[in-house]
Amino acid sequence: MRVADIHGIIPPILTPMNEDESLNLDELRRQIERQLEGGVHGLFAFGTNGEGYILSENEKYAVLEAMIDQVKGRVPVYAGTGCISTNDTIRQSVQAEKMGADVLSIITPSFAAASQKELYDHYVKVAMKVNVPIVLYNIPARTGNKLLPETVARLAKDVDVIMGAKDSSGDWENLQAYIRLTQDLPKDFRVLSGNDSLILPSLKAGGAGGIAGCANVYPHVLASIYDLFKAGKLEEAQVAQDSIASFRAVFKFGNPNTIVKKAVKALGYPVGECRSPFNYLCDEGMEMLLKVLEENRARGMN
Repeated sequence: MRVADIHGIIPPILTPMNEDESLNLDELRRQIERQLEGGVHGLFAFGTNGEGYILSENEKYAVLEAMIDQVKGRVPVYAGTGCISTNDTIRQSVQAEKMGADVLSIITPSFAAASQKELYDHYVKVAMKVNVPIVLYNIPARTGNKLLPETVARLAKDVDVIMGAKDSSGDWENLQAYIRLTQDLPKDFRVLSGNDSLILPSLKAGGAGGIAGCANVYPHVLASIYDLFKAGKLEEAQVAQDSIASFRAVFKFGNPNTIVKKAVKALGYPVGECRSPFNYLCDEGMEMLLKVLEENRARGMN
């Protein structure tokens, strides 16, 4: 199996687009360098913040090719290859491995309700076709299917290439259960927080870091949460964790990844809008966003 160190802050990097909603791969490369300069520990292609849900298969491959070429092995590259069907997930996972992705992040199938047996079987079938680490991805609010801690533990125990899990449920008890039920395995299974407000708590509980959408806006701040924690500077890590609360408060006005992309655009980067129809933010929300960005700029956040 290809080895990758799953840890730290891994931004689900946004996908820059032109005014006609086509990919802007030149700006993607600039955003990759901005993230790396901020000290992030990995990069995740076409996650939720990367609008993987609305990109075509060929667009995903174009994004991944550009990312792998730009990163040049400096940090692990994660590829989101989960689809609704098992066969589609296998095809995209195999292709991402061939292209050089270091880790596959595989979201649960969506829309149709799936039993835990069906989810288990889905992941086993995909895992049989690849030889690269897999991180399970639980985000039931978006998919409608919850990957239970017991299922995660069973998959972690039974399948060699399943090396981690990302929990974006926002349910602290669920995240803790992922950690608790996998911490005594003979392999080093890593649990990542998909909720940016739970990064430091999860690290304290034995987690390995987070796939942090807010790092698109504040890469240095998010990366510092992990770095300060590992250095034993817990009070400073807490300050960094708390500093993103005002930005996250803007999420009450709309889709978080829409707000993240508008924030990066407001910072002066030509990343475009999210692909239609998911690109609206009301005037009150935009006003609050700009106010928060200015306040955080004055505080030196980047």
